[in-house]
Amino acid sequence: MNYPKTLLQLIECFKLLPGVGEKTAERYAFSMLNFNEEQIINFSNTLLNLNKKITTCPNCGCLSEENKCLICDDENRSSSTICVVENQKNVFVFEKIGIFKTKYHVLGGLISPMDGVNPEDLSIAKLIDRIKAENIKEIILALSPGVEGNTTSLYIKKLLENTDVKVTQIAYGVPIGADMEYLDDLTLEMAFENRSEIS
Repeated sequence: MNYPKTLLQLIECFKLLPGVGEKTAERYAFSMLNFNEEQIINFSNTLLNLNKKITTCPNCGCLSEENKCLICDDENRSSSTICVVENQKNVFVFEKIGIFKTKYHVLGGLISPMDGVNPEDLSIAKLIDRIKAENIKEIILALSPGVEGNTTSLYIKKLLENTDVKVTQIAYGVPIGADMEYLDDLTLEMAFENRSEIS
């Protein structure tokens, strides 16, 4: 027996989420049948607001609901250091640890010519502009270890080799090929504490 059309559409929507297969999508959809009207309205309004209100910070590339994100507007953060990350989710991974109180810069990916991703496709030029404009003394490269991460790190280091900017990277207690968002807090904290200058 086929599901009613509306329920089937909801199941298909849930299947768009990463890691959600047919059975999980069905379970989510059937769970929502038990929501009352207020819960359904709140759920749907939240989804609409996600599309309308969430934007990208024009300064660092992080997620924001304002012109500038809360991190860029935080005057209690170090203004002389920038942590460079691959994507927006990585910012929240590091923020969850709670020990890192500097600004961020989101590259929007890693250099990977095999996948057609070149330096000009990333937010590297904007990073260099920020370093000059904000008088940055150190950048910490917190990129996923691996060929693409190393290539990107070395490229940025090369761009800054004739400047006074210190370029460090988080320590490689972080396993090669690891995705930052799946690392535990202690591993990330130790990686920050033991960061080293790129030679």
